[in-house]
Amino acid sequence: MTIDRIDNRVNEQIRVSPVRVISENGDQLGILPTNEALAKAREAGLDLVEVAPNEKPPVCRIMDFGKYKYERKKRSGHGAHQVKTKEIRLRPKTGEHDIEFKVKQAKKFLQHKDKVQVTVMFRGREMAHIEEGRRVMDEVIEELLEFGKIESPPKQHARRIICTIAPK
Repeated sequence: MTIDRIDNRVNEQIRVSPVRVISENGDQLGILPTNEALAKAREAGLDLVEVAPNEKPPVCRIMDFGKYKYERKKRSGHGAHQVKTKEIRLRPKTGEHDIEFKVKQAKKFLQHKDKVQVTVMFRGREMAHIEEGRRVMDEVIEELLEFGKIESPPKQHARRIICTIAPK
């Protein structure tokens, strides 16, 4: 199965006669017999493409069909950015320079229109110092607020504090 079905009839596939013809630069050439329209298209080195088959008479355009298919596929949204969620993980004991580096990465993610999930993880006895984890989380959020907005505020889930930041 193809992603983009193009069901335009091209050149000899057009069996209806007469057809309304539009030239490659958009001028109306009028209603012509199909074989005459096909001859004009070949003369220009292009294809005769049926663009409005349900009209009376059907509308055909003289164009490069390969280029038309390419443009149509490009326009269908395959090139659009898919928003991804990127994660940066920290711990209460993470060093200042390491936090700066991870914040720099998160800024890049936000500039590329991706969401960032900031996670502060606690191991073992670190659970006794949750306020240290909150301080790290607040510091990171403060740095990222000029590039994004808080989508879900920091919440504690078991041994983690999680916050999601969406790009502006």
